[in-house]
Amino acid sequence: MRNLAEIREDINSIDEELVELFRRRMDCSRDIAAYKKTNNIPILNSAREDEILDKVSAMGEPYGEYTRSLYVKIMELSRELQSKMIEE
Repeated sequence: MRNLAEIREDINSIDEELVELFRRRMDCSRDIAAYKKTNNIPILNSAREDEILDKVSAMGEPYGEYTRSLYVKIMELSRELQSKMIEE
């Protein structure tokens, strides 16, 4: 069994990767906002979000429900960023 320090070291490394991936995803959200603003497309696309949530839930098994919750928050933050950009 690994000790607590080793496990925390792994978590720290994973967190670095997650933050970088989150930044990349939010950069994509900025690009989407610019496209939507130019083309007068609404920010919320419920069908697309439902599709993503179903997909990540399945991918996240055995933690599907937690993965879904995480992505609900990520998409909420993405919409918030897009709204701010479109209002500018």
